[in-house]
Amino acid sequence: MAWWRLNRRCSWRRTEPAVLAVLAGLPEAAALLDAGGMVRAVNTPLQAALGPTQPVRPGWPAERIFAPALRAEMADWLAQPGAAPRESRLAAPQGMPEAPVAIRRITLPRGDSLLLLQDLTPRQAAAEADRLQTLGTLAGGIAHDFNNLLTVVLGASEDAQRLAGAADPVLAAELTQIRQAAGRGALLVKQLLAYARQQVLAPRLVPLNEAVEGIASLLRGSGQRQGVALEVALDEAGRMVLIDPSQLDRVVMNLAMNARQAMPQGGRLRLSTGRLVLLSPLPGVPDTVPPGRWTVLEVTDTGGGIPPEVLPRIFEPFFTTRPERGGTGLGLATVHGIVRQSGGFMVVESQPGQGACFRILLPRVDEPIADSLPAAPASAQPACHPAGPILLVDDEAPLRRLAERALRRAGHDVVVAEDAETALALLEEGLVPGHLVSDVAMPGMDGVALARAMRARLPRLPVLLVSGYAHAAVDGGLEEDGIRFLAKPYGPAELVAAVGEPVPAE
Repeated sequence: MAWWRLNRRCSWRRTEPAVLAVLAGLPEAAALLDAGGMVRAVNTPLQAALGPTQPVRPGWPAERIFAPALRAEMADWLAQPGAAPRESRLAAPQGMPEAPVAIRRITLPRGDSLLLLQDLTPRQAAAEADRLQTLGTLAGGIAHDFNNLLTVVLGASEDAQRLAGAADPVLAAELTQIRQAAGRGALLVKQLLAYARQQVLAPRLVPLNEAVEGIASLLRGSGQRQGVALEVALDEAGRMVLIDPSQLDRVVMNLAMNARQAMPQGGRLRLSTGRLVLLSPLPGVPDTVPPGRWTVLEVTDTGGGIPPEVLPRIFEPFFTTRPERGGTGLGLATVHGIVRQSGGFMVVESQPGQGACFRILLPRVDEPIADSLPAAPASAQPACHPAGPILLVDDEAPLRRLAERALRRAGHDVVVAEDAETALALLEEGLVPGHLVSDVAMPGMDGVALARAMRARLPRLPVLLVSGYAHAAVDGGLEEDGIRFLAKPYGPAELVAAVGEPVPAE
């Protein structure tokens, strides 16, 4: 029991045992203060929140309980006996997040007071979950509409560039800029979806050491910043993680690029792998890691470190410390979203002047790779034109025209429909398509339902679903049904290539 008996003289002697008993029995963090705002005693929950490196001593000014940046304003608040309840943050052990608390002060007889500090971390976690859900819904809608627009821009500019050809190099150069701008817009949408954990992932078992070695070779080959040495320290070979390999590359490359920018005068960038067993939760920024067996990937630099007041905000979307250098504030938010959507957690540790360490913890996978990867199809048909016409279904007329033009130019026979009901009516009239290409999100019946309705009549019908609404692709187990997916925005050539992919034989 972390409390002290103080000043056992005079009338305090009668009331002290009862007050200290109440203090010790409170489930939330609390402190007993004297009339001058000095600490008389604290209970066990408060001492646990402050950590063993900050033992509270009798006679401390009460503002020392709080985060250093807030102590001046907390001293002013404590000096006002009737001040209204407020929120603040507790002091934290070095490298740990400052716990948010709601504070109330109850005046006791003879000028003493009880300071009650309710932990707001669960409430903030729930609010963050609600915010992510709202953002996910918003990002999904933005992705659907924006990617439809970008598909039109990419497709039209690609067609215009093909028609311009070498006859008008100036126009061709302008069209190239349009396509590049559309590509950057598509990347921005993907970053938003990654932060909102709504992107479509293709996880598989990946040998972590091999992946890190591959990224290290890219970093060396891309021209390491002058004076920045790259070190690689790998755990035992064969350690596997379940993650989308392209997204793992994206995470590490993003962190490595940030680390290099943090060392303009040179330094050391270290990529390392390891393992960790946690018997109790590990609090950190931005995540508290639950107990379990973890495979660890660390990206460490020897740069100037991250200021304590900035550290809790670096994973917020659109927060950047480098706006003058084109920072969007989505890089670390994207990285965190990818890690969390992959079942992992992140913890960053940094001290001014001592660099930063970004630690990624992914669930440990112990089964052999051969037992977990999906079996490859026994045989596949070579890529070729389908036996019947392609049935193209999309409710957006510009997209429908672009897709039809691209497929016809590639030599395909195409029948178009503006919605699922029209497509099914064509089947009733005798159409036997050789391939279905359909948008996912459409008024009335969506593309997934259309694909299954058509498969009920034509079980071997190849199906390609396209969508700018990324999370629609994960609903309903498309891969198990042999239905392929192409994300918008796509160029005409990508659509033609996707239609021409081999179809697994049954």
